[in-house]
Amino acid sequence: MSVQTFIRVDHAGEYGAVRIYSGQLAVLGRGKHGPQLRHMKAQEDHHLETFAKLIAERRGRPTALLPLWHVAGFALGALTAALGPEAAMACTVAVEETIDAHYAKQRDALAPDEAPLRETIEQFRLEEVEHRDIGYENGARQAPAYPVLHKLVSLGCKAAIGLSEII
Repeated sequence: MSVQTFIRVDHAGEYGAVRIYSGQLAVLGRGKHGPQLRHMKAQEDHHLETFAKLIAERRGRPTALLPLWHVAGFALGALTAALGPEAAMACTVAVEETIDAHYAKQRDALAPDEAPLRETIEQFRLEEVEHRDIGYENGARQAPAYPVLHKLVSLGCKAAIGLSEII
């Protein structure tokens, strides 16, 4: 897979993450989880800005699926938050575990001449792991039907990655 594809997919994923946290904040932003959700969204905003800049610098293109990720991300965030804070955190865990593995695979595949991009991806991967841990610390496993919810969100993320690689 090309570096251009890595950047396009990562931009799409960070766009989706911003939309998920926006949906969660719309439902839970005034509650006790609001500060944590805002913290995680701020990091995702930075990730998105970084990949948008890389697309421009390297004359790449974003995925044509951004309008879909705009709606789907917000809906996923809002719907899981409407099920309760534990479900929102279960969503976070599933997304961030998937992205952790995705970023680790990319990091390991990058050539030595892409060291700056590798370092960026590793930094962002560690922040995604932090988000996963926040989810676990805030009751993700207590979400209704946690194993099913986790599996569905993980599969959705993997499908989004695959589609964004080609479209």
